[in-house]
Amino acid sequence: MSIAASALVPGQDGADGVAGECELTILMPCLNEARTLPQCIGKARAFLRRHGIAGEIVVADNGSSDGSQELARQLGARVVDVPIRGYGRALRGGIEAARGHHVIMGDSDDSYDFSRLEPFIAKLREGYDVVIGNRFAGGIGRGAMPPLHRYFGNPLLTLLGRLLYRSPSGDFNCGLRGFRRDSVRALDLDADGMEFALEMIVKATLAGLRIVEVPTTLSPDGRGRPPHLRSWRDGWRSLRFFLLLSPRWLFLYPGFTILASGLVCFACLIGGDVRIGGVNFAEHTFLMSCSAVIIGAQAVAFWTFATMAAIDQGLLPPDRGLERIRKLVGIEIGTAVGGILIICGIVGNLAALIYWG
Repeated sequence: MSIAASALVPGQDGADGVAGECELTILMPCLNEARTLPQCIGKARAFLRRHGIAGEIVVADNGSSDGSQELARQLGARVVDVPIRGYGRALRGGIEAARGHHVIMGDSDDSYDFSRLEPFIAKLREGYDVVIGNRFAGGIGRGAMPPLHRYFGNPLLTLLGRLLYRSPSGDFNCGLRGFRRDSVRALDLDADGMEFALEMIVKATLAGLRIVEVPTTLSPDGRGRPPHLRSWRDGWRSLRFFLLLSPRWLFLYPGFTILASGLVCFACLIGGDVRIGGVNFAEHTFLMSCSAVIIGAQAVAFWTFATMAAIDQGLLPPDRGLERIRKLVGIEIGTAVGGILIICGIVGNLAALIYWG
């Protein structure tokens, strides 16, 4: 019996059925998917045998209560129990337990065709670190994706991801993807929910891994019940994740815009009231411009601290410009600049009191 075949027989060559070196792990997160697991495991088995690949099928079970675990074992898969709920949790547990040099992951609801993984394994063998499926390029079956996700949610998150991180992916949320196990483990992924898929692409892009995408198809799932995905909840979590890993868009650009607007208004009003049309801009506008300057400056400072913390934690790559500023501006220069700003603030307040008085 070949390695590829023995890897799919329970009890052969050990409890998990893996003999010798394992090239590929086909990983399926699972939560009450007994209805569709047979089709998914059968297609994955057919793919491994057809191409003679030394591989294994791993089901990362997230606490199923419908017998999915025993069914998976009977069908020749290795089951990894991940009791703490969460899509990301299940996949992280499965990746840690995987024995394959490469991993191809996909949902176990029969929406992805595990018998047609040739483009993924081909790109992995070419040396790419991450291979992402693109459902918009490969085709989305009728009823396979809700209109809200197809025309708004997924395109918006993909647009943001490409804008914020310059990622090459055209479908950030595609659940069918392959990767080198060691490369992805080194990213230290820690998302628990559906944002795990985004985290993988973002951190892989920031780490400079070789990423490529291939067309894939999406079919209507066969689970016969509502999906685990919650559109607005998971959409917000994904958006929040994007912003937290992009301090520039969360703090720097908005803060700089507010700061510049406040300074412009302040400069216009320093000589007295300004009347535009029938609107008179006076002390209230002056106070608002001062507040804008303070808020903008604080936001820019938050960007500095957030970026430095993210770099120290390994969430963002080193920023050469920020590092030069960090070395140039020590505590002595910072104290001096702070003292000058305090004096300017006192003088400015006294001048405003005299003028408005």
